[in-house]
Amino acid sequence: MTSDLPPKLRRGWTTGACATAAVKATLEGLWGGGVPDRVTITLPRGETPTFVVEEAGQADSWAEAAIIKDAGDDPDVTHGALIRARVATGRAGQGIRFLAGDGVGIVTKPGLPIPPGEPAINPVPRQMMKGVIHEAAETFGKSPDLNVTISVRNGAQLAEKTWNPRLGIKGGLSILGTTGIVRPFSCAAWIASIHRGIDVARAEGLTHVAGCTGATSERVVQALYGLPDGAMLDMGDFVGGMLKYLARHPIRRATIGGGIGKLTKLAQGARDLHSGRSQVDFHQLSDWMGDPEVRGMNTALEAYEKHGKRMADVVVEKARDEAAKMLREADIRLDVVMIDRNGTVIGRAS
Repeated sequence: MTSDLPPKLRRGWTTGACATAAVKATLEGLWGGGVPDRVTITLPRGETPTFVVEEAGQADSWAEAAIIKDAGDDPDVTHGALIRARVATGRAGQGIRFLAGDGVGIVTKPGLPIPPGEPAINPVPRQMMKGVIHEAAETFGKSPDLNVTISVRNGAQLAEKTWNPRLGIKGGLSILGTTGIVRPFSCAAWIASIHRGIDVARAEGLTHVAGCTGATSERVVQALYGLPDGAMLDMGDFVGGMLKYLARHPIRRATIGGGIGKLTKLAQGARDLHSGRSQVDFHQLSDWMGDPEVRGMNTALEAYEKHGKRMADVVVEKARDEAAKMLREADIRLDVVMIDRNGTVIGRAS
């Protein structure tokens, strides 16, 4: 008898966990008997993964080690990236200093957890690396005055596929992670990036942001309102995650852009617009249109092809009303823009 259950997805490790493992390996080389072939670290929640050291090198005052990131079954653009740490002896009393090597970005805008001018190495990875450094310093009787340089092979090219350019992180990737673990197809990382986009927009004093469901709607909405790149939030399907954060961190005006199907789901109360997590209610849509035939249709596009502008007008108004509920009492002017597949605006509510 075969099981209908989906296969269990394999988890992976964050760039922060890989960088921490690489740093620990370099300390063995700098202060111990040499860089090991494998290294085990303890993650914030107590897990103890072991990493294979792919490359290593050392001299009298420095050592380096590299780990290949395994993101498990998550479609992470950094899966397979080589994360390298180089640890060098610093000046007496300087403490631990983090530096950006090739492929690691520099923060250039306020609003992120790391201030402008610093390497894009987030707080939890920094704490993890500091932890292994202090532990090793105690073990070997050394002073933790070190320059820690993190680099990622092809990181600048990989960063173009992430939110970093829009967030003002220049020249490469961020070293990320709060638990050290990548959970397959997790929504958390995407929603966290939306939140950081809002933080940066607020810090820059922007008064209008927009979240769109896809590339076409984003292009149209950006041109429609003349918005800068920093105002465009990579909302995707996570309209609820965006609006709930805006409710707590308001910006004067917000626009939602999307296609017929996804905005219909928003109009019907969906907070997550992914096809696997919400569906169009054709019975409700039939009632809105006063047309029993809609109940037997397969897509919202089919209903739009029959009812045209009347349906678009109804859906954007109801989508705006549902979005406003998620904003609660926040003083935010809200617009909803519906775009067809050709990039034509077919409905607006403001």
